[in-house]
Amino acid sequence: MKTLNAYVLAISLLFMQTAHAFPQHHPVPGGIAVIPLKSQTQPALYYQNNKVLTLLKNNQWVAIVGIPLSAKSGIHKLLDQQTAQVTTFEVSDKTYPAQYITLKKTPKNKRMINPNKMDMERINREKKTLSKALSTWSDTPPQVEFSLPTQGRLSSPFGLKRFFNNQPRKPHSGLDIAAPTGTPVTSPAAGTILDVGDYFFNGNTVLVDHGQGLISGYFHLNKTFVSIGDTVKQGQKIAEIGTTGRVTGAHLHWNIYLNQSKVDPAFFISDHIHKLSKNK
Repeated sequence: MKTLNAYVLAISLLFMQTAHAFPQHHPVPGGIAVIPLKSQTQPALYYQNNKVLTLLKNNQWVAIVGIPLSAKSGIHKLLDQQTAQVTTFEVSDKTYPAQYITLKKTPKNKRMINPNKMDMERINREKKTLSKALSTWSDTPPQVEFSLPTQGRLSSPFGLKRFFNNQPRKPHSGLDIAAPTGTPVTSPAAGTILDVGDYFFNGNTVLVDHGQGLISGYFHLNKTFVSIGDTVKQGQKIAEIGTTGRVTGAHLHWNIYLNQSKVDPAFFISDHIHKLSKNK
């Protein structure tokens, strides 16, 4: 709980002076870099071989770059493939705390910790499906001022080093918002439904393509109300919170992907993060 309270306080202080929920420059592993550009026209920027989101803000082109959790501190480069111009930015180090989760010893949970051969075959198929979906690029100018996707309690922040029954797993890749099964989940911005499926670890899943490699993901859902290819508006109901996949209770696991990197969704809801922290 101390870890969560410190996280909420840090995010709230970071965004205290923010008038609108425009993504904020916070260049750390799992964060984002918002970089003003000198270009007079929209550039074709790449970071680590992935195309980067660019848009106009106050009549100036800016790049919004997703920084992977695996990124090292130091100078990083953006390459404009049209002009060969290089733009640099600095990534600072960040240490994320550990979280230990205990799953009850049921047959299902045992497989969630140590999947059997058939489970692994399914997991590998699903990885390929998700990887293909998350490599989607559309030239649609994205809406980057996000709203909250649901109401509830912020139960687990981004980036935690996770241990399930004392066995190490990948870091926590999103925000967990705890709420009762059936709580509505809405799209935080306009977009197109990229994927709807039932996955081994993620349970019932929805992916929304917001444009230019900005994709949001919603996991452990009870019900979904959209189909692949549907166009959705900001605030439109797309699903309900549930307990499918690897969970310890009803919650929404919310991911944001930017240039194929998982980044902290908190940096997209600067006007709203305090609303989650107040829910008990």
